[in-house]
Amino acid sequence: MANKPKRHLVIPDCQIRPGVSSEYVDWFAKYAVEKKPDVILIGGDWADMPSLSSYDVGKKSFEGRTYREDILAANDALQRFMAPIEQERERLTRRRQKHWNPRLIFTTGNHEDRISRAIETDRKLDGLISLEDLFFKQFGFEVYPFLQPVIVDGIAYAHFFCSGIMGRPVTTARALLTKKHMSCIAFHQPGYDVATDIKADGQRITAIITGSAYPEPLDYLNAQTNNHWRGILMCNEVQDGSFDEMKVSLDYLKRKYA
Repeated sequence: MANKPKRHLVIPDCQIRPGVSSEYVDWFAKYAVEKKPDVILIGGDWADMPSLSSYDVGKKSFEGRTYREDILAANDALQRFMAPIEQERERLTRRRQKHWNPRLIFTTGNHEDRISRAIETDRKLDGLISLEDLFFKQFGFEVYPFLQPVIVDGIAYAHFFCSGIMGRPVTTARALLTKKHMSCIAFHQPGYDVATDIKADGQRITAIITGSAYPEPLDYLNAQTNNHWRGILMCNEVQDGSFDEMKVSLDYLKRKYA
């Protein structure tokens, strides 16, 4: 008997930082509780970590940033996201209803990887700061290092996929299919790009690049380039790399759950 198709809830970059509301993660949690996916995957850059940004050092905007506040903001939002999910799991267990125990996965993004890079740059930070300061493991997530792909039901997930030995990201979904020859979902790049193809055996493969689950515009983009799609993704009927993708926009989530 073939394995039953799965459902993956995929959350792209949130870039949570101090001083910016993370109310929208409540909407993600409510959607998860309603749909009860088999897998919940956060694709990296959950935390923005602006205090470790090498691009803003010396600028006026850099003033007042602290590592502690960055970590608190990210962990508070994670607690906010996980609380309704844990409550629903407990409720179902209490009532002896259908069990729901989604597989939780986090693929580290380049913003969280700023912690590792800071330690490499300044050895004095070793033992003082760590990726373990982000509470993904405490909430039961499998945590994968930056750029290490994880294959889940035939879909390869990574914060981004590299186009060559220099490690630059693949920037289009069509190129991702051509280079990796399997279903892939990547993040990092704002907006939404999708490509599909059919293998010789008739199996459909799909590549998606989507890196924007946050509502606010990005400082480094302008009025034209900030107008990209924002939202999360539900992959239905996932089996051996084949799936039906469903975009779930922030506007829809806000109307339904805010």
